[in-house]
Amino acid sequence: MQTLNVAARLRSSGLLRTKGLIGGKWRDAYDGRTIEVHNPADGEVIASVPFMGGRETKDAISSAYDALSHWRKLTAADRSSRLRNWYNLLFEHKEELGQLITLEQGKPLREAIGEVVYSAKFIEFFAEEAKRVYGDIIPSPLSDRRLFVLKEPVGVVGAITPWNFPLAMISRKAGPALACGCTVIIKPSELTPLTALAAAELALQSGIPPGVLNVVMGDAPSIGDSLQESTEVRKITFTGSTGVGKKLMAGASDTVKKVSLELGGNAPCIIFDDADLEAAVKGSLSTKFHNTGQQCVCTNRVLVQEGIYEKFINAYSKAVQNLKVGNGLSEGVTQGPLINDAAVQKVDSFVQDAISKGAKVLLGGKRHSLGFSFYEPTIISDVNNEMLIARQEVFGPVAPIIRFKTEEEAIQIANDTDSGLAAYVFTNSIQRSWRVSEALEYGMVGVNEGSISTEVAPFGGFKQSGLGREGSKYGMDDYLEIKYVCMGNMG
Repeated sequence: MQTLNVAARLRSSGLLRTKGLIGGKWRDAYDGRTIEVHNPADGEVIASVPFMGGRETKDAISSAYDALSHWRKLTAADRSSRLRNWYNLLFEHKEELGQLITLEQGKPLREAIGEVVYSAKFIEFFAEEAKRVYGDIIPSPLSDRRLFVLKEPVGVVGAITPWNFPLAMISRKAGPALACGCTVIIKPSELTPLTALAAAELALQSGIPPGVLNVVMGDAPSIGDSLQESTEVRKITFTGSTGVGKKLMAGASDTVKKVSLELGGNAPCIIFDDADLEAAVKGSLSTKFHNTGQQCVCTNRVLVQEGIYEKFINAYSKAVQNLKVGNGLSEGVTQGPLINDAAVQKVDSFVQDAISKGAKVLLGGKRHSLGFSFYEPTIISDVNNEMLIARQEVFGPVAPIIRFKTEEEAIQIANDTDSGLAAYVFTNSIQRSWRVSEALEYGMVGVNEGSISTEVAPFGGFKQSGLGREGSKYGMDDYLEIKYVCMGNMG
């Protein structure tokens, strides 16, 4: 009943949209098919949305392409103003949007509202950056020529976003794209499409013209193929699994599109003997159990030096025991459900693999008594880098503990992976913090800090964790083309 009551309130507010957005119009799938959206905390159906495919996507591409010429010609100040309006509306409706995120994704309401604020800040930042797309003048080697560098929008962008941060992953892509003068087709996860549709509704209210922002969802392979095959789509930006990212990268090569990929991680969190124990426990707890461990920068391996190992284990276990599991809409809950039963099965299979190879469960290690897709916050010790849980993203509330002796050993273990998104280091030595940060093969490193993502810093990874950066002034680059203009006979 809680799910239905909250859904009813959101529907009356006008933010519970249940149709796709193409060319400024809310549309059903052309064949009438729908897909149900469930609350992972109780299995209740929140709403049904269109199960769209290639035909709808092609129309969305046409709408975005038609809107491009007008949108890119608006002044930067005009685009900035409209984005600022969108930011204001997102912020004004943070409570409703937070409830919607909790309903369809499951995270605690406090975290969900935090995601809305975080998301809105990206729109605000890129509203400001829209006015700072500067070109260049190059001194010519010939006196009668003038050489200029212009930056222009890449064009129509296909943005494919995941379910774990259903609003933040949209704002990090749509914000810079719209600021640069691009138009966008958003393909949200079928598990969490309602947040994307609510954001699109507020975008329309903010004055972003019809066709500039479109939303299609449903048949992911058909939608993805249509985006990749279209010569009118000039860029694909994707957040999700490394496997799907590789397929998109290969598919985009046929039309030589620009590609931005934010893919999987295998983040190490290294706790040295000289670390502040309280800060290490607090930071590692945050980066492991935020969003129930369902985030790409989430700690996947906790590396603890042998001198502090027992003290850390005891303090960490007490902290994890204090986590409250439940429906994200309930007061005091800090751990929501996993997204679906398949996620529970994956997490449990990783735990069982580790146990079969000698790991010990110190806490949790099984489905939660609440049922549905809840899993107990878990700590396992005696983990080594040969276990699945140390080689692949667990994407769940499981903290594998690995003991190490020396700084060199910790760096070797941390870098022994194909991923390179985020890493964390806890130490009170300034010299060590620099040495280790420089030695880690990761795009982002948090030193004595577990929360590193912000709109003003570049988010992205090394190796198979992706291409490009989101956020900061560098986040604009992937949505721009550089044009060189040579003007002769100027003497």
